[in-house]
Amino acid sequence: MTTEQKLALAKGMLKPRLIEEKMLILLRQGKISKWFSGIGQEAISTGVTQALQADDFILPMHRNLGVFTNRDVPLKKLFCQFQGKLEGFTKGRDRSFHFGSIPHRIIGMISHLGPQMGVADGVALGAELRGEHAVTAVFTGDGGTSEGDFHEAINVASVWNLPVIFIIESNFYGLSTPYYEQFKAEKLSDRAIGYGIKGYTIDGNKVEEVYGTISKLAAAMRENPAPVILECVTFRRRGHEEASGTKYVPKELMEKWEARDPVDNYLSELQNQGILSEELLQSWKEEIKAEVEEDLEYAFVQPDVVPDRGEELADVYRAHQPESANPSPETSEMRLVDAVRDGLLVGMRKWKDTIIMGQDVAEYGGVFKVTEGFVEEFGKQRVRNTPICESAIVAAAVGLSAKGIKSVIEMQFADFVTSGFNNVVNNLAKTHYRWGLNVDAVVRMPTGAGVGAGPFHSQSNEAWFAHTPGLKVVYPAFPQDAKGLLLASLDDPNPVMFFEHKALYRSVRGDVPQGYYTEPIGKAKVVRNGNSATIISYGLGVHWALEYVNAHPDQDIEVLDLRTIVPLDTDAIYESVQRTGKVMVLHEDTLFAGIGGEIASWISEHAFEYLDAPVMRCGSMETPVPFAHSLENQFLATSDFSEKMRLLIAY
Repeated sequence: MTTEQKLALAKGMLKPRLIEEKMLILLRQGKISKWFSGIGQEAISTGVTQALQADDFILPMHRNLGVFTNRDVPLKKLFCQFQGKLEGFTKGRDRSFHFGSIPHRIIGMISHLGPQMGVADGVALGAELRGEHAVTAVFTGDGGTSEGDFHEAINVASVWNLPVIFIIESNFYGLSTPYYEQFKAEKLSDRAIGYGIKGYTIDGNKVEEVYGTISKLAAAMRENPAPVILECVTFRRRGHEEASGTKYVPKELMEKWEARDPVDNYLSELQNQGILSEELLQSWKEEIKAEVEEDLEYAFVQPDVVPDRGEELADVYRAHQPESANPSPETSEMRLVDAVRDGLLVGMRKWKDTIIMGQDVAEYGGVFKVTEGFVEEFGKQRVRNTPICESAIVAAAVGLSAKGIKSVIEMQFADFVTSGFNNVVNNLAKTHYRWGLNVDAVVRMPTGAGVGAGPFHSQSNEAWFAHTPGLKVVYPAFPQDAKGLLLASLDDPNPVMFFEHKALYRSVRGDVPQGYYTEPIGKAKVVRNGNSATIISYGLGVHWALEYVNAHPDQDIEVLDLRTIVPLDTDAIYESVQRTGKVMVLHEDTLFAGIGGEIASWISEHAFEYLDAPVMRCGSMETPVPFAHSLENQFLATSDFSEKMRLLIAY
């Protein structure tokens, strides 16, 4: 190593150490609310960051202040972040290092430790698709290796040969639980064998060893992409966060690692080598401390965030002007499944960066054959079979978005989204609101009962996601809407949960316009006009409503197809209630806490004066979805729909 490189490493470790020492003083003074200390672990952050190229993404955790300082993140903005000020990276919406900065090629963590490893897969995949020969480094702790996300992310990276360095900061404790109560492995790098990749264990307190190892691994990866596990052995000398303390740590263990301090020892080493003079060291300290004091003062005097309801609501989603495209007069008759397939084909041809990910979606064409033949046209780079790892694939969508790549994720069945639930509701949904990165992903959800598939392949789970701000929830009932809404979802830069009812796939037909067109997200459609009552529904429920109306033509009932649950078209609901005065909200989902309750409540609050009867709801039984047809028929909302409609009409 050159003298310049050694001095850069020394100064690179000194800066986060001095910042942390100041933060601990401010914490005791009550001037900051919380601190997660990385004292004693600076060699890893500094060595990794300086060894990588400026365009390589790094995904740090909350003890990796050195990643931010070595990437020259402005301290003014960083301190504003710590203080919850408007000029911070999250406008006061999140704390400490729960943010990213695309200009600095940093993507921060969420509090759940494991998911960012899947995000790293997405970043690395995006770089590979763009031919960038980049390397992605992602941090986790020894405790985080127990999470399923750790396994899923490394498995995906190994299968796809992604250039990701999975860095484990093995620091002996997960909060207060020692490593020997967390795993049996002597070396966490040994886990690499199970994934068919290489693993290394190094001394994480020796900055030159970290720097040299990362440099060699990165150079090799740029030529031959493949992931590695790098365990950096170190020690956490402060509490998990300062309030936790370290009473659970034996005194002799603490003293041992204090003697191995990476900053003090390296500074002394360079001084003994005659590389670092006392004068230069003191000038560094004065320079850093002056910068810290000046930028802290700047952060302290910034005004507190002034709440603005409009701005808060607006930032939940990336602002988007939909590309309006009218349907062609030329149509073809299609089943709903064919319309979904056609929408994907048109979208893949229009947006050349779009990729499809899911189990069996390539040569097999997916279990419902929606993507059959796609791999022949678009290739396996864009139509990607995945391992059975919903969480890592959903997380990868965040990383792909950071590289400007749109993704479509097929859940084999909507029920299986539970295995990726955390990444849907905490990563996809919250990322834009927190720090401004849009997550450009469509999650396709084959859903619903009526096909005798039992409790784990038949659930209607749209209400789970309608309750989560940041997600759009789309649920078409007809082929034309399915294609148009899918293309609108692909055009939208926000995450969309796109529900496709399995029972409608091959049972419903309709004329579908050729080529590219969109149906507006957030706009309901009156599919049958009437004046005596309104049935509000979506998906299969719309067809149940039409069956009832066709069987009772004398009742003059209007049917409103929501098409989109989030955003909800309250204007259309209001106008229909004005016309008819009576409302039935029908859905396949179980009744309690379903979407119908929210719609009924909104009508009662905003259109009460137009009602001639209480708003009524009809949903399925409060049981899991049963398998036997007789039980399933009893379970579904249709079993007592006619009786409820009789009561509504007669009121």
